[in-house]
Amino acid sequence: MKIGSVKEIKPFENRVGLTPAHAYEYIMAGHEVFVESMCGDGSGYSDHDYEDVGVKVFKSAKDVWNAVDFMLKVKEPLEEEYDLLKEDQILFTYLHLASNPKLAQALKLKRVKAVSYETVEDEFGRLPLLKPMSEVAGRLAIQEGSKYLEKQYGGKGILLSGVPGVRGGNVVIIGSGVVGMNACKTALGMGANVTVLGRDLSRLDYFSDVFNGQIQTIFSDRINIERELKSADLVVCSVLVPGGKTPKLIQRKHLSMMQKGTVIVDVAIDQGGCCETSRPTTHDDPIYEVDGIIHYCVGNMPGAVPMTATQALSNATLHYGMMIANLGLEEAIATSSSIAKGLNVYKGAIVHPQVAEALGEDFVSYENLV
Repeated sequence: MKIGSVKEIKPFENRVGLTPAHAYEYIMAGHEVFVESMCGDGSGYSDHDYEDVGVKVFKSAKDVWNAVDFMLKVKEPLEEEYDLLKEDQILFTYLHLASNPKLAQALKLKRVKAVSYETVEDEFGRLPLLKPMSEVAGRLAIQEGSKYLEKQYGGKGILLSGVPGVRGGNVVIIGSGVVGMNACKTALGMGANVTVLGRDLSRLDYFSDVFNGQIQTIFSDRINIERELKSADLVVCSVLVPGGKTPKLIQRKHLSMMQKGTVIVDVAIDQGGCCETSRPTTHDDPIYEVDGIIHYCVGNMPGAVPMTATQALSNATLHYGMMIANLGLEEAIATSSSIAKGLNVYKGAIVHPQVAEALGEDFVSYENLV
């Protein structure tokens, strides 16, 4: 199979979908690999690094898109890339289609075979290709939130760790998944007071055990969310509905209950965000203020640390990508239920039920299209 990766064009996105080391793995398995020149620069990989392992380096992204059967990316194609898509091409990347109907329509129109990292699910119901970026995003949520609590950014002027004789900041984490766990580790390590809200009691029990009673765990309902927002300094929204839109747990009216200068980091923004006043931002303009509350809603948070994030993501995707390359997509789907669950668009139809529901589209079973 002809496999490719191109330079990401989303603002301040420096990750790359394929490292030289893993390109070599594909080549050793008998495949050809093509990349766009300078695609790995932001993650510390030069064109020479790719050429040294046998990768063919093209000057333009268009040449790579035209050459390959199987495209490995990090972020979803942007509108200027839609015309580069071609029928029957396999696209393996983060898509987040629930909040991106334009892209969904483009993938349908181009009849692309689109497999989305965030809906690949293992036999235990875990999301192995979302996990590494959730780990990065959870840790960054505290790091970035702490920064924007500084007074010059409009924050309260609070140091999350506190100092002897002065209490640390109050961190409220909504959601008890991978993002929530990593945000909790980082916040607690900084010395903050941490409260985690979630609806899965077994996960809350796990959090309580892991952190040995050093945090508060509270069932997530409207009353409890409102109570915790009133005393929060930093709120991390980490709710995930695989393939679907995030529920709006923080509404506009809740902002008036919060103290001025509180920071909300909405990690769920790729799926629409769990705050009613959230809208996507970028690394060059990451925050905005609504009713005195600072919102940080960068859709590609791990892009801020591309050397770490690229390696973590590539390590996770290699197994599934190799299966698709070696078997072909259809045989890989027949072999792996994980890849089957990752399939979002096929032969012009939405074939993932949660994505179809979120978009208000008709769901078409993959089995009816093969």
